[in-house]
Amino acid sequence: MIRELWSGVTTLGRGFATWRTRPRLMALGLIPAAISFVLLAAALIAFAAFLPTIVTWATPFADSWNDVLRDIVRFLLGLVAFGAASVLAVITFTALTLTIGDPFYERISRGVEADLGGEIPDAEGGFWRGIVDGLQLVFFGALAAVLMFLIGLIPLVGSVIAAVLGFIITARLLARELSSRTFELHGVPLSARRQLLKRFRWRVLGFGIVTQLCFLVPLGAVVAMPAAVAGATMLARDMLAAASRPPTASS
Repeated sequence: MIRELWSGVTTLGRGFATWRTRPRLMALGLIPAAISFVLLAAALIAFAAFLPTIVTWATPFADSWNDVLRDIVRFLLGLVAFGAASVLAVITFTALTLTIGDPFYERISRGVEADLGGEIPDAEGGFWRGIVDGLQLVFFGALAAVLMFLIGLIPLVGSVIAAVLGFIITARLLARELSSRTFELHGVPLSARRQLLKRFRWRVLGFGIVTQLCFLVPLGAVVAMPAAVAGATMLARDMLAAASRPPTASS
């Protein structure tokens, strides 16, 4: 498990190394990431500004409570709500960036494929297919945000459980979406893709966790997005190569 997790983490590092070998190609990926970042950051800041008003409106039953207890409860609810919104923002950022920058990221992915060697697929993902995938990602992200918010309502431990669970779910969604392009280009059917993601779930989780950590750093999402696309291409290729060999105990 630890080895697989670490393998996923180092795969993103290999993605960042693509900046050294293909700097101009990777730089193209900064443009759509920057556009999406500005839009989502503005939305999240606006939500945070109105959050105290929203929480007060949603908790009229607490108006008659002790001041300290009321403030603590509303603060925790606001914290959970902002965490849920952040989960949705990260997912939406990924979906929006991949949709806007589809031509750029396809070039990055194909460049990585060329560097890795082997057969480079001629198929294209398609613009509308990218939109459908993006909408599906946002839908699952919204479900994760709602789940995180509801769990956060559990007294005492709810906020901690919600934060951990939301982080893990988001990490898996990110890794799955980022690697889907390579699977599609290689003609891997959805059922086989799910089996691969299940077989290498710890590697996928490791990649998703470190990618999400980069996304949480201010402006980190902009810089990390091209590397995440490159790393996800390597991740998918590694899984396809490993799947062609007999499974081992470490898999």
